[in-house]
Amino acid sequence: MRDTGEYLFTSESVSEGHPDKVADRISDTVLDAYLAADPYARVACETLVTTNRIVLAGETRGPDSITAEYLAHLARMAVHDIGYDQAGFSWRNAQVDVLLHAQSADIAVGVDAAGNKDEGAGDQGIMFGYACRETEELMPAPLYYSHLILRRVAELRRNKDLSVEGLQPDAKSQVTLRYVDGKPVGATSVVVSTQHDEGVSLSKVRGMLLPIIQSSLPEGWMPDESEIYINPTGTFVVGGPDGDCGLTGRKIIVDTYGGAAPHGGGAFSGKDPTKVDRSAAYVCRYLAKNVVAAGLAEKCTLQISYAIGVSHPLSVYVDLHGTGRDVSEQKLEKTLRELVNLSPRGIREHLHLNRAIYAPTSAYGHFGRTPDEEKGTFTWERTDLVSSLKSAFGR
Repeated sequence: MRDTGEYLFTSESVSEGHPDKVADRISDTVLDAYLAADPYARVACETLVTTNRIVLAGETRGPDSITAEYLAHLARMAVHDIGYDQAGFSWRNAQVDVLLHAQSADIAVGVDAAGNKDEGAGDQGIMFGYACRETEELMPAPLYYSHLILRRVAELRRNKDLSVEGLQPDAKSQVTLRYVDGKPVGATSVVVSTQHDEGVSLSKVRGMLLPIIQSSLPEGWMPDESEIYINPTGTFVVGGPDGDCGLTGRKIIVDTYGGAAPHGGGAFSGKDPTKVDRSAAYVCRYLAKNVVAAGLAEKCTLQISYAIGVSHPLSVYVDLHGTGRDVSEQKLEKTLRELVNLSPRGIREHLHLNRAIYAPTSAYGHFGRTPDEEKGTFTWERTDLVSSLKSAFGR
């Protein structure tokens, strides 16, 4: 985004009940099952969800104790947790097809460590990380508030709060902010669409959501009521996978930075941490966040590239967008490589990624979340490199 002038910028979020997010949740639930049984299992699981049908496909390498029947049960439990028990999509009676098969030996030989060869990247690719000063979480503000609105709706729904009685799991949000000289100063429009029970009026849905929107935005940021669009097409009864087919990995901009930063193109959910699409994107966010948290810059974009089967990154690139505080980007690139081993194995070990920690990442973004030391989740959101970075640059 520009650092001068006045402009509008928009990001969207989707809820855990959005069809694509249902698919992401199931894929990450499968991944967690394998990693709980074997921390070094290999998983690349894709999920399709449609009217009372769930299809799992992809490649795995793990213990025989993870059976198709068990995975079908886990898929149903994921759908149950999201809250789907509708005629067109229910955890009780949806047909579950498990079509997972063994990982390709050609891929395995390139990735596995052997002799003097370190573990290689699970694929070629470019991964990006980003951080900025727009929110306390060092995330772009339009995406942060889009996520926050839907998370608050979901929390109330899950707690059976009467203030949202009649709302169903499928929902989307979109927030447009006005920027002045690179800083957000207020919202110019908000869009929220949410599935609801038959017979719930649009005015009632609007009455439910307006207080949530207002409480989610900073004081004074609420747009004019004419620019708050709630269920703009009217009735939204048929939703979720019954209304729209869902697939793993179709919401990669929602998962990352809401369009405020580049994306390498690879999805995250359902992939074990040897897949650098996921693990390297996590470490890129980790490094960018620590750079900003250390006060070295107001914003930071970081890119790392890999080749399949090769352990070391081919490149590390840092862009401080002209906000660096007497910091050489070339020195920063070198310093970051010295602080963290950026091989796939090094990333896994530094961020403790070989654990069953992924289901919580499948909705409301992989970044800008709170690390949980007890559960081991969102380790890439820690800022434990700050002191080392300050020291390296004489701060």
